Amino acid sequence: MRKHSAILLLLLSSITLHAQNTPNVLFVGNSYIYTNNLPQMVSDIATNMGDRMTYSANTPGGCTFMQHCSNQSMTMIQQGSWDIVVLQEQSQLPSFRQWEVEQQCFPYAQRLVDSIYANNPNAEPMFYMTWGRKYGDADNARIFPVLSTYEGMDSMLYERYTYMAEAYHASLCPVGRVWRHLRTNHPEIELYASDGSHPSMAGTYAAACSFYVMFFHRDPDSISFSATLDEQKARIIRNTVKTVVFDSLAFWRHNYPLCGIDTQKRQTTLTFYPNPASSFLTVKTATEIQYFSIEYINGRTISTQHPSTKEFQIDIRQLLPGIYVIKALTNTGVISRPFIKQP
Repeated sequence: MRKHSAILLLLLSSITLHAQNTPNVLFVGNSYIYTNNLPQMVSDIATNMGDRMTYSANTPGGCTFMQHCSNQSMTMIQQGSWDIVVLQEQSQLPSFRQWEVEQQCFPYAQRLVDSIYANNPNAEPMFYMTWGRKYGDADNARIFPVLSTYEGMDSMLYERYTYMAEAYHASLCPVGRVWRHLRTNHPEIELYASDGSHPSMAGTYAAACSFYVMFFHRDPDSISFSATLDEQKARIIRNTVKTVVFDSLAFWRHNYPLCGIDTQKRQTTLTFYPNPASSFLTVKTATEIQYFSIEYINGRTISTQHPSTKEFQIDIRQLLPGIYVIKALTNTGVISRPFIKQP
């Protein structure tokens, strides 16, 4: 009991020290950020909680990662001094067909993250997981039917943002998961603007509370700032953020320590190649693997094995094209990495 109390006091002390810092945040994205001035709302929540943050933003309407790689965003990233850089792709693109996302999204996401690390050694890249449109994406559903519903589009966004965070060593602000929980359990709260795409004030508030928790690692129950919302709706949103984000911080920030802004890229003991792959993956580890599995991105297990060597091959020819996760239990803990199965 005494040992557990000491650990708890250490964590609380670290959180307190963290809260006294003033993170300098760069928001890179488009209208999903500038609608209702999301960065300012996060700052207002921080002030309400006795914290402080400074921020800048580059958010041209409809801007993609590809465009951000050659506009003012890249210049701002290269200037350095950022503690956190938020990255939001154009709202539809990550939900498109696999080959389109691999060509038009992933390489530019990696280029942005690489530049963040190169010019801001202690910075934390953070992907902004957005949400499916209220009634799906009817125009693009003609060529990719999964996009015909909110659930289908939202699931694709979840898969692709999760992959980018894992593959490029970044954290992930799961605003889309918060929206999905609210849509399922509190449909009376209108998260969308009249266009069925952009956020209402309630939608932005849900995003702002999520980012506050990701930036400062504090329980949103204590937030009293409610923007222009009535207190009951604001409380429901904060409780949802607590359930989805705060209670799973270790998952959304899997590449970073839970306390402190000073961060490092995670050192891995599990590597595999090629990625993407079409037939076989070669897996190498620095330590013995006790248990190994391949899973769908939603966590459902496809196959398991108990390898006897630190280097071995996996036959993936039977898998359909898509994103999967390799999970390994070693004597240093559980390690998971995504990979892409090509045709």
